[in-house]
Amino acid sequence: MLGSGPICCRVPVWTQTPRMRRKPLLKSMLVFIISGLVILAYCSQASNERTYQEVVWAVCGKLTGVLCEVAIAIYTFGTCIAFLIIIGDQQDKIIAVMAKEPEGAGGNPWYTDRKFTISLTAFLFILPLSIPREIGFQKYASFLSVVGTWYVTAIVIIKYIWPDKEMTPGDILTRPVSWMAVFNAMPTICFGFQCHVSSVPIFNSMQRPEVKTWGGVVTAAMVIALAVYMGTGVCGFLAFGASVDPDVLLSYPSNDVAVAVARAFIILSVLSSYSILHFCGRAVIEGLWLRYQGMPVEEDVGRERRRRVLQTLVWFLLTLLLALFIPDIGKVISVIGGLAACFIFVFPGLCLIQAKLSEMEEVKPASWWVLVSYGVLLVTLGAFIFGQTTANAIFVDLLA
Repeated sequence: MLGSGPICCRVPVWTQTPRMRRKPLLKSMLVFIISGLVILAYCSQASNERTYQEVVWAVCGKLTGVLCEVAIAIYTFGTCIAFLIIIGDQQDKIIAVMAKEPEGAGGNPWYTDRKFTISLTAFLFILPLSIPREIGFQKYASFLSVVGTWYVTAIVIIKYIWPDKEMTPGDILTRPVSWMAVFNAMPTICFGFQCHVSSVPIFNSMQRPEVKTWGGVVTAAMVIALAVYMGTGVCGFLAFGASVDPDVLLSYPSNDVAVAVARAFIILSVLSSYSILHFCGRAVIEGLWLRYQGMPVEEDVGRERRRRVLQTLVWFLLTLLLALFIPDIGKVISVIGGLAACFIFVFPGLCLIQAKLSEMEEVKPASWWVLVSYGVLLVTLGAFIFGQTTANAIFVDLLA
């Protein structure tokens, strides 16, 4: 499925504590999310560019283009850290069953230590997958990720309908504690639905890249993603209430076979997703470096392999070290969730405004003013979400 690939390779909504307040918020934000994808396709067709950052460069100019590339690099770097944390979370539960040790028991063997298992998995699987120049082979793993996503959702729903005896839900919150709590949910929503960076090359890979067709495709994909996320989030929250773990799979018993399979699916999905996100970030860094050197890509092919291996090793080791010492995925998403809002709202809004301003018509029709106003709304909303979530991440999550 076209939509599920880019969406589901990001950290899904189930990795954050689901809340009932997100239900209307998700539906209302879906309109902005879909419109951003359509705007990017329109601007890609108008500028004849084939990647997100190239579209922003061509439509909005050099300064905005550089800011976009830096944002993509930071976002993909933070997402890779989150992926490694997810691997550790799921492995802890699986190892507890395999070792037949009580969870949290002291004196476990050294080879069951979280830092060791994450490092071993990363060196054995993630690093080899990240070094190749092309990632076309990842299409098979992406299909498996989609299947795994549906399986996880099905398991959470089934466990809610037919709960195990040892599952005792906590208090069920029916309304937000405050309006700030609603705004604090936005980074997770943006993080879960942010597929805009990879949407432009996907649009251009269509047999007939047409904006109207693309609009139907992304609408269907987002509705499916909404159903998956809502099913997982709502049923997971209703099953455990306020006591639900930020990663809902961690709330289930370790010895549950069906949930253990779901954890394995998540690990397999993340293994391939890391290399895809790393590929996007590496491409941006490569472009920034060559542009800084004033050297076209085609003239520097000879040193590409050495540079690619070095960039991959540095990226891999830094993300691994940070993941080992930042075990809480919520802190990572709180920091980079605001950047996801930029990719969904700010940059598409700027592209729409610039695209309409570049039109040479002397008399502007009413539709022109409507689209420009909508672009301003997107930029304003995205800037607010980015500023609020970033400030909250710094002063509440990081400095607490």
